[in-house]
Amino acid sequence: MALSRVCWARSAVWGSAVTPGHFVTRRLQLGRSGLAWGAPRSSKLHLSPKADVKNLMSYVVTKTKAINGKYHRFLGRHFPRFYVLYTIFMKGIISIPPFANYLVFLLMYLFPRQLLIRHFWTPKQQTDFLDIYHAFRKQSHPEIISYLEKVIPLISDAGLRWRLTDLCTKRGTHPAIHDILALRECFSNHPLGMNQLQALHVKALSRAMLLTSYLPPPLLRHRLKTHTTVIHQLDKALAKLGIGQLTAQEVKSACYLRGLNSTHIGEDRCRTWLGEWLQISCSLKEAELSLLLHNVVLLSTNYLGTRR
Repeated sequence: MALSRVCWARSAVWGSAVTPGHFVTRRLQLGRSGLAWGAPRSSKLHLSPKADVKNLMSYVVTKTKAINGKYHRFLGRHFPRFYVLYTIFMKGIISIPPFANYLVFLLMYLFPRQLLIRHFWTPKQQTDFLDIYHAFRKQSHPEIISYLEKVIPLISDAGLRWRLTDLCTKRGTHPAIHDILALRECFSNHPLGMNQLQALHVKALSRAMLLTSYLPPPLLRHRLKTHTTVIHQLDKALAKLGIGQLTAQEVKSACYLRGLNSTHIGEDRCRTWLGEWLQISCSLKEAELSLLLHNVVLLSTNYLGTRR
């Protein structure tokens, strides 16, 4: 009764004809729902600074992804070969901040020899860059010949001493296959066996194979052994296949790998030289691979048609 009187009194003051039952029912409903009378709240008016930053970051990330997506599609349509290199470089080698890939493209354009693989060089770049690399390894040739001359007195067999002296002093003459194979014994043990080579000699051979020479001698020796063994196995497989099965480009690449600057030599001469190399390589045993390693210098330095 007291509650109803209060309700009637309030309704009289407000000038409303609200019945007590309706008022109590609505009051209870609002109380249960936990809502208070008043104007509806606007979510926009109550955003915290943290939420604003999150929304901004989300917007930026979404836009960046959209731009990168368009950029990738553009590369894929207009530069398919370059896009392959781009995806390999970006996903498999390094991880860089957004938009830094433009700097990578600039560096690739400025330094193609250092940053691009041979597949992406132009024909002119291939010739120029291979000449540069061959000039690097050719610088070590006189040094290697000098080391061979220094160890001649250490060879016990007089016949072998004479043969090695004759081979080292025949400057400007391409050696015959039998002249090289006659020295197998010198290169299988002291002083020219793979494990008996001096540190500076090993460094010079590393440069001749386009391998880094800035490692401790034991590591350099191990790398040279591994590299020469791989070439020896490839030579055996290539001999079984036959040089005639190779294309002109494959022949030139095989010669270049083995020390000959084949970029300025005709295909026929390259095939002849590769045949000589395979004949020597397939005649050697594993203990004589030091001779195969030195063959990079002995067989290629004075070959006819080689650019000096």
